[in-house]
Amino acid sequence: MKKRFASIWFKHLLTDWLIIRRPELKEKPFVFVMSEHGGLMITAVNHLAQQQGIKIGMRAADAKAICPEVETIQSKDDRSLKLLKGLGEWCIRFSPIIMIDEFSKDGLFMDISGCTHLWGGEDRYLKELVGRLKSKGYTAQIGIADSLGAAWAVSRFRTLSSWVTTGKDIDALMPLPPQALRLPEDTLSKLKKLGFYQIRALLNIPRSVLRRRFGESFLMRLEQALGTKIEVIKPLKEPLQFQERLACLEPIKTREGIEIALEKLLEQLCLRLQKEEKGVRAATLTGYRVDNKLVKIYIGTNVASNDMEHLFKLFQLKIENIRPGLGIELFILEAVKVNNAKPEQEAFWIENKGISSQGVVQLLDRIAGKVGVGAIHRYLPAEHFWPERSLKNSLTISEKPSTYWRLDHPRPTELLKKPEPIDVMSVIPDSPPKFFIYQGVRHTIIKADGPERIEKEWWLDNEKHRDYYQVEDERGQRYWLFRSGYYDNIEGVEWFIHGFFA
Repeated sequence: MKKRFASIWFKHLLTDWLIIRRPELKEKPFVFVMSEHGGLMITAVNHLAQQQGIKIGMRAADAKAICPEVETIQSKDDRSLKLLKGLGEWCIRFSPIIMIDEFSKDGLFMDISGCTHLWGGEDRYLKELVGRLKSKGYTAQIGIADSLGAAWAVSRFRTLSSWVTTGKDIDALMPLPPQALRLPEDTLSKLKKLGFYQIRALLNIPRSVLRRRFGESFLMRLEQALGTKIEVIKPLKEPLQFQERLACLEPIKTREGIEIALEKLLEQLCLRLQKEEKGVRAATLTGYRVDNKLVKIYIGTNVASNDMEHLFKLFQLKIENIRPGLGIELFILEAVKVNNAKPEQEAFWIENKGISSQGVVQLLDRIAGKVGVGAIHRYLPAEHFWPERSLKNSLTISEKPSTYWRLDHPRPTELLKKPEPIDVMSVIPDSPPKFFIYQGVRHTIIKADGPERIEKEWWLDNEKHRDYYQVEDERGQRYWLFRSGYYDNIEGVEWFIHGFFA
């Protein structure tokens, strides 16, 4: 596929932006100024001020002399870049690869290869893009060519048409001035003194002569414009490997329409993932609304999945969070995180696959979509004596335990994260207590079993050993209590509650 690029020049970027916010300035000449060299220098002019002869780089005092009614507005260094970034994000609906024009800082570059057919060709694409930007309040000139340099040149210096036919970049560049090559002012000054007023005059001069006279950067710019040297694109947003786009002929406003669009995107995405034996771990669906706002929903999976039906059900749980407003004109589905997902052969005679079962995994994904990922935990055994340290959170659903659960002694159904102190009354030092008081409630013990001695972990801290008891109160409720330390020092003995049995 032949590469095609577009260059968008916002001729009055800052002034158009201000008129959108202050419509009363539309009929007034005004300029943006910035302090420089002890005075105010003009950094941007609107079309009315430009008609009066005011130019960028002129002193504000000179502008006042030319046009006394001109209004001056203080500029900020980063305002243009912020505007371009916002406009670039909006232009993603026309191309997935957008780059800010770092040379002039008043435009954007777009890689439109394979995009224009969605609008019926480059001519309609160009008219649609210009019209949409104009409806937003921005005056834009757009050039389309085979190289970034040629597109930049024709968008600013070609008057008849800014759409160059494939393979005709050189013909379009020849009558243009050297300023169309994105050259610094000192180089342009040299060219003017030597009588070079058109690019055609430079094409027949040997490269070695041009390099010796104007430097390597001059040759680079010339070759970039002619398309003989590739210009590296630094996208505003790096497109993901697994991404699908769907432009809508009419804005979509209903849930049914969103689901149909989602199905089409998932079908294409899952087909690509299956061919490369990959699966989604995290994905986003972004909707670009006609009012320039974005709506986005996110899903995650416990294991890599390329099952279209399963992924669709996960997105369905979040579709109600999408507010289409006046309508969504573009959907982008992105696989944010992808892992290997080789297909596994399933045998119907295996009765219980446990947590490795696809049915269990998909159920957990749907539950997480409703209540949140943070509400689901999987624990693995850890090699520690003390109960609160004997388990750990599993990082993934497929993580294998490094040791075994201890099953030789019963453990409570609910274990407190940290043991809580209680008041007890015990007749014999080493026997279970007769009653205990927990959170202001007295529990009389009817049955008890124990003690179970759990030694201290001296390599971690200086705590005392524990003697655990399973006790049952008069209401039939069962608790897990322990005594910390020996009774040879009464003041050093403490009792705690650590869990509850079912």
